Amino acid sequence: MSTIRKRTWTTRTGKVREKFVVWYTDQHGKDHIKTFDRHGEAKAWQTSMQVEVRDGTHTAYSQSKTVRDAAEKFVASCRTASLEEASAVEYQRHIDLHINPTLGRLKLAELSGPMIRDFEDKLRSGAAPLGDEGKDVKRRRRGRAANKVRSQAMVKRIVGTLGAILGDALERGDVARNVVRELRSGRKRGKERRAERRARGKLKVGVDIPTPAEAGAIIEAAQGRWRPLLMTAIFTGLRSSELRGLRWSDVDLKARELKVHQRADRYNKIGAPKSESGERTVPLPKDLVAELREWKLRCPGRDTGQADARGGPVREQHYVFPNEDGEVLWHTNIIQDGLIPTVIAAGLCIVAKDADGKVVVGGDGQTVLKAKYTGLHALRHFFASWCINRKTDGGLELPAKVVQERLGHSTITMTLDVYGHLFPNGDDGGELDAAATALIARKPRVDTKR
Repeated sequence: MSTIRKRTWTTRTGKVREKFVVWYTDQHGKDHIKTFDRHGEAKAWQTSMQVEVRDGTHTAYSQSKTVRDAAEKFVASCRTASLEEASAVEYQRHIDLHINPTLGRLKLAELSGPMIRDFEDKLRSGAAPLGDEGKDVKRRRRGRAANKVRSQAMVKRIVGTLGAILGDALERGDVARNVVRELRSGRKRGKERRAERRARGKLKVGVDIPTPAEAGAIIEAAQGRWRPLLMTAIFTGLRSSELRGLRWSDVDLKARELKVHQRADRYNKIGAPKSESGERTVPLPKDLVAELREWKLRCPGRDTGQADARGGPVREQHYVFPNEDGEVLWHTNIIQDGLIPTVIAAGLCIVAKDADGKVVVGGDGQTVLKAKYTGLHALRHFFASWCINRKTDGGLELPAKVVQERLGHSTITMTLDVYGHLFPNGDDGGELDAAATALIARKPRVDTKR
């Protein structure tokens, strides 16, 4: 039930003022009012409100929390629920840098589908303001554009965080609908995924994926503690977090296999793998087994807190690729001290370019070169391509399902979306010619009974 009433009064200066007040009862039987300057606005709001009350999705403006308040509750619940620290920090960054500066002061009941679309557009174009931390970053990067243009992948993650905040508020009863989820459910998800893949492009061998010759050069150039680590990354496809969390108890050198049971996040906190499929067994080639046997003889151990007969600390080997103290190795150390110097030593360099795409020239007038591959995921990509490639090309030629299991992907769709273009077509060159010839030479069977 709802009515619109006109309220008129006279100010102290003698001016006559008027407002239009919507009196209504929500789905919970509680009475509320909302005031408007014009009758048309009140009528339009009354119509939409009645639909929401009928559907049980209405939240009174006076009782609605702000987006900022809901975000604080969401992050607090994530931390109390023992969410991985890296995920909680990522949520907080999205909130501080992107969501609160634009939507933080708004009431949850004010949010609508068109408003979310406008928020997405502003993120893509750079019109959405950055938070305080973002402003500090901009001040440190003078000479660049004032606005921050976010990538499509970043926009998707930010809006996903907003949807998670509204989902948490929905469960708490602070809002009656999740406009982000409603908006996404109405979209053509297949079309969105195809657009994302087009923007991202296919992984290219020699650009994103090291060639077999390049992988061999990396192994050849690897020295010291980095050689067994990089060889393991190349021949097993383990993620950086999985390599850092790998224990000697998970490596069976006699059976020539390792098991992935845990991972170390960016803060070196040990936890479960990314998904249920992340727990897996990966076979080891004999050359890698030999390298690991040798590495185990000099691998640092961690302090057990006990003392030996001489009073010195008792150390035990725990992690396969630890730091000097036997504890979890930082990801940055692997990249800066291990991978990049090894890639450069292998002669895999490209010309360095600045933010404007111009070639960087050093003080000596020579072109500056940088490592061609700067992330361990490139070695994981190589492992995937090695599993997929034909045996005649030096690969393993494994079925897609086996490749999925070796990589620890949650679904085979993920494997095919990322690496599907690398699988042999089965109709190239001689194979196509042979199949066509066999088809043409096939003679029809003659029915002699007729």
